[in-house]
Amino acid sequence: MISSFLIAAAISGIISEYKHVLGDWINDPQGKGPQKFHCQPTPRIGGVGIFLGVVLGFLLPYWQQQGFAQEGLLLLFSSLPAFLAGLVEDVTKRVPVKVRLTLCLLSGALVFFLLEGKITRTGVPPLDYILDFTPFSLAFTMLAIGGYANAINIIDGFNGLAGGVSVIILCGLAYLCYQVEDWFLLYTCVVLLVSVLGFLVWNYPGGRIFLGDGGAYFLGFTLGTVSVLLVHRHPLVSPWFPVLLAIYPVWETLFSIYRRQLLGGTSAGNADRLHLHSLIYKRILKAPPSDQDKEANIVINATTSIYLWTLSLLGFIPAVVFWKDTTWLQILTLLWIVFYIWLYASIVRFKTPTWLKLSPNLNFHGMRK
Repeated sequence: MISSFLIAAAISGIISEYKHVLGDWINDPQGKGPQKFHCQPTPRIGGVGIFLGVVLGFLLPYWQQQGFAQEGLLLLFSSLPAFLAGLVEDVTKRVPVKVRLTLCLLSGALVFFLLEGKITRTGVPPLDYILDFTPFSLAFTMLAIGGYANAINIIDGFNGLAGGVSVIILCGLAYLCYQVEDWFLLYTCVVLLVSVLGFLVWNYPGGRIFLGDGGAYFLGFTLGTVSVLLVHRHPLVSPWFPVLLAIYPVWETLFSIYRRQLLGGTSAGNADRLHLHSLIYKRILKAPPSDQDKEANIVINATTSIYLWTLSLLGFIPAVVFWKDTTWLQILTLLWIVFYIWLYASIVRFKTPTWLKLSPNLNFHGMRK
């Protein structure tokens, strides 16, 4: 475990320290794009450190001939289409959204066939009947895992946001894996968790390296795979447990598709500055232009993530408490969505609740006015 943390932290640190060597090949330029809030060119291949940390974590059981070593290697192999699609995009900036999505779906198909991870129950009887047929189960599994990969990428907008939310989700998954005594999935959660923490050493709060599409897809793929396997292997676990646990990135993705495609009449793949995290950054924390106050922007950037971590915890806590009870999980999921819509609408209409605003007596240099 420690070795996975160390390799992820070391690789991330080396990339951050020597980012000038490869320049534009790995760096995300400042301010070029609707979701670019950083103040200087920053490497966006932080997923490499996380991936190598997980690789090392799975090679150790293989070398020690432990029982779940083969499963770990199959999981890594299944992740390659999604991870490499994102990594190539991070380097070239030329991989179309549809190509990346297709490769993420391919990773989901590999999980279905190689790891026998499949969605066969959802807690919705008519849908469960359809999922008894293999082609529908395959399609639903591919969509769930591929969608999860893109969901983590959608929320990867600020320092520590996607990484921190993934840590919260991993803690919930690890707890359930321990409860049902699934040691392979528990080991997977812990190895990924410590690898993400190694990356976060350099990503949060200063943003010296970014997760990138490769890292986001790999994280989302692995979280989705563990969720599918956990529910499929253990009938006691409600299929709505992973839904509520990951409700923030999942709903942010679904809401973005609705907002862009149905309301805005544009492609769902077009980036914009209307995500909830972008609105919090601009309208609640009132960030100045990045070229005016770089120090303040770094602090506001990091503070934005704390707001969204809290929102994610509002799904994590009830999911862990009611992990067996599908009815309660469905009700709580609906309540969370209602709260999100109310919050989003309030911010858009400039009616942000006062309890969400920081004290006017504080500035972002840590000084009293």
